[in-house]
Amino acid sequence: MRFGLALPQYGFSLPSGTITTDDAVTWANRAEEIGFDSVWISDHFFYSFGRYGADPAPIAALEPLATFAAVAARTTRVRLGAMVLAAAFRPAAIVAKAAATIDRLSDGRFELGLGAGWLEDEFTAFGYGFGSVGERFDELERVLADLGRRFDDPSAPAPAPLQRPFPIWLGGKGGPRLLRLAARHGTGWNVVWRTSPAAHEAAIADVALACEREGRDPATFRRSIGLYGLVGETEEEARARFERARASFPGDAMRDETWASWRADTLSGSPDQVIERVAAFAELGVEELILSPWTLPFAVIEPEIVEVFAERVIPRCR
Repeated sequence: MRFGLALPQYGFSLPSGTITTDDAVTWANRAEEIGFDSVWISDHFFYSFGRYGADPAPIAALEPLATFAAVAARTTRVRLGAMVLAAAFRPAAIVAKAAATIDRLSDGRFELGLGAGWLEDEFTAFGYGFGSVGERFDELERVLADLGRRFDDPSAPAPAPLQRPFPIWLGGKGGPRLLRLAARHGTGWNVVWRTSPAAHEAAIADVALACEREGRDPATFRRSIGLYGLVGETEEEARARFERARASFPGDAMRDETWASWRADTLSGSPDQVIERVAAFAELGVEELILSPWTLPFAVIEPEIVEVFAERVIPRCR
């Protein structure tokens, strides 16, 4: 099993309430030092908690491709992943150029993730048509086809990425169309931020069916999962972290959440409990788990969670 870390990226991601590119680089360096295999950034022009009944004001966000250029130059080992770029936000030609450039800056460590996008507020604020789910997937399919041509064409304008084939992940809940596109165009499929081994096991048949319809060997189809995780030296310590996180969560989204419901589909608990969950996903063929160490995505509010995970979980799950 490989392990990734979701880097702090938003105004809410650190206790300071501010975010800079240096923060993301600092945490990427720390992840590399303590044994993580990869670091990941998402793609939002801003974030908002309005859907949770909290203040809907836009929250600052780092742009992922520019941030990864900095991270690439100041790391040496960890792989760098976008989880995931909204297909409508950038022309395929720009995505291909940026991805190839980051791949070269990192000596072949970049993993490109793409999805259909979901936060309507940012589509509207930046002048993109949100449309229906089907229309956003149409755009995703167009971008994937265009990227495939650009990455596979040796005569395409430079720079070309170092990696051949270039890794492209499809991110989403895993409906039939998403899995079909992943089987046709992608390296594999990523889903976040809460799922259980039982729920993922149910999706394996859907993956096999998508591969069969696209004439692809399912053994070549890779799967990764991003999960929230609250880890402590003991379950009691982890549960105390959960209570602090639940109390601080904006709005009312976690009002009815319990420790039991939270543990059911996250990487939370004592090291032994988390290792048991990791083993269950490994048995299902998941190759990488990406930790988001709080109840909010891409947030590192209590750094001890990351340290305990790296010291007590990662070495026992290699």
